[in-house]
Amino acid sequence: MLVLNPSTVGSMSENSGYFQPQPTTDLRIGAVSYLNSRPLVQTLAQLVPESRITLDFPSRLADQLAQGSLDVALIPSVEYFRRPGYEIVSDACVAARGPVMSVKLYCRVHPGQIRRLALDEGSRTSAALTRVILAEHFGVFPQTEPLSMNHCTADTSADAVLLIGDRAMHSPPESFVQVIDLGEFWYEWTGLPFVFAMWVARQDVCTAGIDEHLARARDMGVKLIPSIAEKEAPRLGLSTSVACRYLTHNLHYHLTSAEKNGLRLFCDLATQHQLVNPDVELVFRDLVSA
Repeated sequence: MLVLNPSTVGSMSENSGYFQPQPTTDLRIGAVSYLNSRPLVQTLAQLVPESRITLDFPSRLADQLAQGSLDVALIPSVEYFRRPGYEIVSDACVAARGPVMSVKLYCRVHPGQIRRLALDEGSRTSAALTRVILAEHFGVFPQTEPLSMNHCTADTSADAVLLIGDRAMHSPPESFVQVIDLGEFWYEWTGLPFVFAMWVARQDVCTAGIDEHLARARDMGVKLIPSIAEKEAPRLGLSTSVACRYLTHNLHYHLTSAEKNGLRLFCDLATQHQLVNPDVELVFRDLVSA
């Protein structure tokens, strides 16, 4: 876990044209530490200087939000569906309309023959999506086992392995029968975007005005993608061009009506397979745009 001060997450150009607003309240904000979320958090600390920003893995942020140690967090979408009393508080998100590149299922056998499935502990949304796809399309309900966030495909003998985040962007040192990009599979199947993570708060927390800060941080961060890619690519063993293309072509960051429909469909399917709370209700609050 990394806790950041306002001076440690990105920077704003003096000529950016953005006015730095004062936050309406002190908030404990949790954001994801992966490359895919950098455009959402690169300038956030400057926009909410009185708030405490914590960077961590998506699943850990979800637990901290549920426990009350965070007020607002960028969490896996499935975590919203599993706990009552949440609201979506921004139209900034991490979503894909096609291949996502960083969420892949590596199959050692045909997907219809998968009996053991190793699931990356980093994101529970991708784990749920994998189980939905295997059930709906291949009629299999494999036994699952966790894959530690510091392990790779070689560390398990499971029939298939789900990897997410930065390490899924590198090809494992073995051959597979099939590699499924889950973002691509979902989009070709449903015609809808898939939302991997979104800004969520508990309904009992005052978040008035936070939507504007999160949206502004998103807009500024998207403009900074070339510099983000140049800085982050070497650390991840990627070329700058690959990192930049990933952030501009594989991902997008706006929660529109299409993304909302994708969320609803995913929730319905996850409910059918008893992966989430059956009584969940999607609530959108303080959104800057529909």
